[in-house]
Formats: sequence, structure tokens, C-alpha cells
Amino acid sequence: MEYRQGSHTKYKIEFHFVWVTKYRYHVLVGDIALRVRELVRQTCKRHEIDILRGVVSKDHVHILVSAPPNISPSTIMRWVKGRSSRKLFEEFPHLKKRYWGQHFWARGYFCVTAGELTKEMIQEYLAHHFEPKPNDRFDIEP
Repeated sequence: MEYRQGSHTKYKIEFHFVWVTKYRYHVLVGDIALRVRELVRQTCKRHEIDILRGVVSKDHVHILVSAPPNISPSTIMRWVKGRSSRKLFEEFPHLKKRYWGQHFWARGYFCVTAGELTKEMIQEYLAHHFEPKPNDRFDIEP
């Protein structure tokens, strides 16, 4: 297992995000798709978020990232969607005609955590690490 390290922490926190263009328009092609990829990379790099894998499709983006523990998924999406939307409208003025409300991305996003430890593995470890007490799921180590 490869862990990342902060000044006082070791961690491995991974999120899979998916977000879509407003109205699911197929605009993420050519130069716009390349620019979206670059903007997402820049934004993540600025905040020490590692992109492990990503795909820009015609109407949505998938990324699997490793993020520090002090950054919430909602903050990551706010940074990525906000900055990319602003820059795309600046650099591709024709998008303003299609997206007259100045919203390039649809509201919301999909997010799921990813990792090697399953809930069952953690429960198995905890069940055998401490003295079991009936009807108690929060043990104190002796």
C-alpha cells in the first residue's frame, strides 16, 4: 500500500468524481476537451490533489484522485468546476451563447470513495483486536 504523507499525517484517501455539462450538451470535444483536462490538472496540482486516472467524455468528466485529509469532496468539486467554468467562458466566447446563464457544468456531481480496505475487512480486524463485549460495537482496548 502506498501512503501519502503530510507534516503530521499518513493517509490514502481516494475519491472518484463524475460531473456533467449543463443540459448534457456534447461540447467536451477538440480544444475544449483538451482545455478542460488541462484546467482540472492545474487546479488539482495547485491543491496537492493527485489525479490517478481521468477521462473527458463528450458530456461528462471522470477523475479518480488522491486528496489530503483536510480537503472535502465538495471543496474539490467547487474548485475544479468553478475555475474550469470561468476559464472556459473567457477562452471560448462562443460557449456563452449556448450557456446563457453562465453555468457550464450541471449542478451537483457523483462522488464515491475508493480504497483497498473493505468494510468487512475493518470489522474483522476490530472484532479480533479487542476483547468482545456483547451488544457493544465500540470497544476499549485493555
